[in-house]
Amino acid sequence: MSENILSLALRISRIRFWIYTGGTYVVGFALGMGSWEAFLRPEYMIYLFYFFIPANIFIYGVNDYFDQETDKNNPKKDAQEYRLEKKDEKGLFSLLAVVTGISLILLATQADLTAQLIFASFLFLSFFYSAPPLRFKEIPGIDFASNMLYIMPGIFGYYLASGFLPPWFLILAGFFHIAAMHLFSAIPDIGYDTKAGLRTTAVTLGERPSLILCLLFWTGLSMIVIPASGIHPAAFLVLIYPAVPLLLLLKRDHDIEKVYWYLPAINTTLGGLIFIAATLHTFG
Repeated sequence: MSENILSLALRISRIRFWIYTGGTYVVGFALGMGSWEAFLRPEYMIYLFYFFIPANIFIYGVNDYFDQETDKNNPKKDAQEYRLEKKDEKGLFSLLAVVTGISLILLATQADLTAQLIFASFLFLSFFYSAPPLRFKEIPGIDFASNMLYIMPGIFGYYLASGFLPPWFLILAGFFHIAAMHLFSAIPDIGYDTKAGLRTTAVTLGERPSLILCLLFWTGLSMIVIPASGIHPAAFLVLIYPAVPLLLLLKRDHDIEKVYWYLPAINTTLGGLIFIAATLHTFG
């Protein structure tokens, strides 16, 4: 039984996406810390584990439960992701009960009100992105804006390390990135979402306008990152992001779904570079 629950937890949590919460937390913490020794703090380790595994079980467990109807005709659930089955529901409820309990304990044991608000915002957005009555994913414009849930671990990590909120331009850069990522990921699903009656931003705008909006968001990201780095040569790698929708707009014959699945590797690589740079800076 325990092996089945563990297997379900790994499938539900989408291992390839762990980096989107765990990695964001690590990068935020590294940018906020004053010394690499901060990595040895017990609270860093606790939230490192939380944002890599329980947080993803919470996000995608809620998502899979409430998306069963809209997911039934989407083939990516059989290939790149996991399709929840009726026999999994009992195990899913058990997993969600455990991670919800862990989440509430962490929330309650935070002595700092600002940290509590950041953490609570993460839980609120993670739950109501998929769950009714709010179900943000079905509201054009709000769907990609609510994807801010993936930036909240970074804001939390930065605050945990420094005692201060990140600079506004870093938060804005994060928003531009997650907005583009969400919209870009929704484009391959336009046909399936339309059939399921799901009205996303991508469904509302269509493919090319959605790609143009992705281009604008990622261009905004680049315009923040490059100057913020002091025009460091490595920062120009961020231009990979706006280059992706630009090339797709110029090339009529393309497979956007195939391109999308390269983005986790790009995010991991560039996030790793930011982490290394931030950590090395503390030795200076």
